[in-house]
Amino acid sequence: MNSYTDFARVYDALMRDDIDYEAWADYIEAIFKRYGACPQKIYDLACGTGNITLPLSRRGYDMTGIDISEDMLNIAAEKGSGAVFVKQNIADLRVPSAADAVTCMIDGVNYIISPKALYGAFKRIKTAALDDGGIFIFDISTEFKLKTVIGENTFIHSDEDIFYSWQNHYIENRNMSDMFLTFFVRQGESYSRFEERHLQRAYSEDEIRFLLDKAGFNSVDAYEELTFEKPKEQTQRIVFVCR
Repeated sequence: MNSYTDFARVYDALMRDDIDYEAWADYIEAIFKRYGACPQKIYDLACGTGNITLPLSRRGYDMTGIDISEDMLNIAAEKGSGAVFVKQNIADLRVPSAADAVTCMIDGVNYIISPKALYGAFKRIKTAALDDGGIFIFDISTEFKLKTVIGENTFIHSDEDIFYSWQNHYIENRNMSDMFLTFFVRQGESYSRFEERHLQRAYSEDEIRFLLDKAGFNSVDAYEELTFEKPKEQTQRIVFVCR
């Protein structure tokens, strides 16, 4: 459903204008400093093509990127050495040893559409993936964003190499955003066509806090993206810092 199989080929081209990954790496390091964390080993969950894993690796952290899509991981591995990439579903996380920090950025948690599965992932992160005193950093796209900004809207992108139509439907009784994307990608003199369907669940801040508390996290702070300001009613992305 949200396999990213074909999407992996065009993901970076589409995301580079929307997300400043170096700014996110700066922000993660600012969180480490604010919380007195000095991690060496970090698991980066739902790492995609390594756009946060690799900048952190270049800054000297021992990085392991974990993602469900082999295609995304292959692209990540082609970008450079310095990080290890592992294919795994983060909703069923299994790691050989604990790390000092775990990150999961840019909607990874929204793709875990079952609260029960999300609780299970949080529990495994707390009990197996994190050392005692380790720090867990992740974000979500908010209900306001998925329901109102994305909502029932259709978005179009067109340039010389890629055209896509992104049609969205918000399923109110399931708190779910159903996204259907149709791509036309230039291949020499012609275009190839493929489709992707993605489901994201809208979790409230209170729901996330409840699941984190149940999983054993004693300290949870929430911020607007790339800041240390408290989330507002119309905040589109919330970052959680957990211990």
